[in-house]
Amino acid sequence: MLFLRYESFKQYIRWYPVTTAILAIQLIMYVWMEIDGSTERTETLVKFGALVSQFPWSGEYWRYFASMFLHSGFDHLLFNSFSLFVFAPPLERMLGKWKYLVFYLGSGFIGNLATVLLYKQSEPVVSVGASGAIYGIFAAYLFIALFFKKALDKQSSSTIITVVVVGLIYSFLIPQVNYYAHIGGFIGGFLLFAPLLRRRRT
Repeated sequence: MLFLRYESFKQYIRWYPVTTAILAIQLIMYVWMEIDGSTERTETLVKFGALVSQFPWSGEYWRYFASMFLHSGFDHLLFNSFSLFVFAPPLERMLGKWKYLVFYLGSGFIGNLATVLLYKQSEPVVSVGASGAIYGIFAAYLFIALFFKKALDKQSSSTIITVVVVGLIYSFLIPQVNYYAHIGGFIGGFLLFAPLLRRRRT
């Protein structure tokens, strides 16, 4: 099973430095925002880099990346951090740390871009979270399951298909979930994975 984590703490840090750094930054930013105000206050989220769908904030492009490392509430942080902890490591080893970093940031950026482009301007959205990038990771595994079937064991393939289907349904059923970021990140990850994998192999 590809997604079972057997590594020790030291091994995890050494083998998956980018994922470890992302997890650490998320935690640091969460604590910092809680000290400064609250991760559930809109003013605090915007101050620290939340993505805002309306002008002029939508034109502040640094927010498209900063917002990936912010979370609203401990449950939000815990769910996304757990998903990263479990699913990201094999992909980081597969692509290499720099290609994986480009993939992760690229998927998250596309998810945030979809948010700004598709949400109605009459309904301002303040969005934070790593979900767009995480759905990009799910898309990469689905790509592997579809086109490199022998690279994934049956249990791992079944797991990722179940996670994708349930996750997308969840995106539409649960209020206050940014489903545009999920879908955009998923499409972005699916499109980015093939060229990055090809370059890794050459």
